[in-house]
Amino acid sequence: MKITKLTTYRLPPRWMFLKVETDEGITGWGEPVIEGRARSVEAAVHELSEYVVGKDPARINDIWQVLYRGGFYRGGPILMSAIAGIDQALWDIKGKALGAPVYQLLGGLVRDRIKAYSWVGGDRPAEVIDGIRMLQQIGFDTFKLNGCEEMGTIDTSRKVDAAVAVVAEIREAFGDSIEFGLDFHGRVAAPMAKVLIHELEPFRPLFIEEPVLAEQSEHYARLAAQTHIPLAAGERMFSRFDFKRVFAEGGISILQPDLSHAGGITECVKIAGMAEAYDVALAPHCPLGPLALASCLAVDFVSRNAVFQEQSMGIHYNQGAELFDYVLNKDDFKIDGGYFYPSDKPGLGVEVDEELVIARSKDAPDWRNPIWRLHDGTVAEW
Repeated sequence: MKITKLTTYRLPPRWMFLKVETDEGITGWGEPVIEGRARSVEAAVHELSEYVVGKDPARINDIWQVLYRGGFYRGGPILMSAIAGIDQALWDIKGKALGAPVYQLLGGLVRDRIKAYSWVGGDRPAEVIDGIRMLQQIGFDTFKLNGCEEMGTIDTSRKVDAAVAVVAEIREAFGDSIEFGLDFHGRVAAPMAKVLIHELEPFRPLFIEEPVLAEQSEHYARLAAQTHIPLAAGERMFSRFDFKRVFAEGGISILQPDLSHAGGITECVKIAGMAEAYDVALAPHCPLGPLALASCLAVDFVSRNAVFQEQSMGIHYNQGAELFDYVLNKDDFKIDGGYFYPSDKPGLGVEVDEELVIARSKDAPDWRNPIWRLHDGTVAEW
């Protein structure tokens, strides 16, 4: 079998699908994208295609190494996301060729199901509480929400009190009937992270995500030493070589590699194994589309240290399309009692509605995250 063609489709709300075709009629799908930089990743995919077209798709490891090492300069969000989508599609092809789900090709199930959690949007307590109640009705009991709005390197007690008030009202409304993580989103610099984490401790959040930016990872161990709350990070790290420094320095309890950013299935299985060796839990980052989610689930189902899975149903970024709009076999990914269950479909198990993909790709918007500024006019982290 030989790879014959790579086709990309930028899609609403902020996704990109990749179709990889072969001379035997087997097609694989992946999801290479950086949110807000889809065109850059698209260019990288097509630039890398010269290393892929004409090759045997079964040689996933060799293709991955060529894509990673063949260009001398390596790593980073654009190149690793391009590699990730190609890698996902190759695993999809292999599974379809062999008639087996990807998790079977990775050694088989290590669990029967994986807990799903849901984003809850809103900046005011009432909005968050209403959102949680709605999601409880469809079976969710685990959530994630933004831990704060923009925050300066040194900020006021009012800002801290406002962030804490949201969490306090959630805990008062629901007690211990739910669990929720708080995403600082890299908005908090190290001096304020110490303050905010300390103030949040009494409310026992499930985790605090990106307490500081990934480029400030030397603070993870220092922050972890002052709190009992598990710290989570990883969505802005792109290979095992980025993660190894975090493991060596310590401080992270929950690792969150993104299957569409961190080199795909091939790389993230290795990252998961590294995390297990350090007794660190795995919770793949996935605010993206169905192919990214299916890739995450393949890794979850073979990784003993996987604890829960993010997914984007109803997420506030989804303007113009929902998680399974481009999927024909939606029932294979339904959440039952707050859990995802493994599908027996071959490959990634996603039957793509290609007709809709082609139609919607013709006028896909270029999504951008907002640019925030602090009160003095300096650019804030979003």
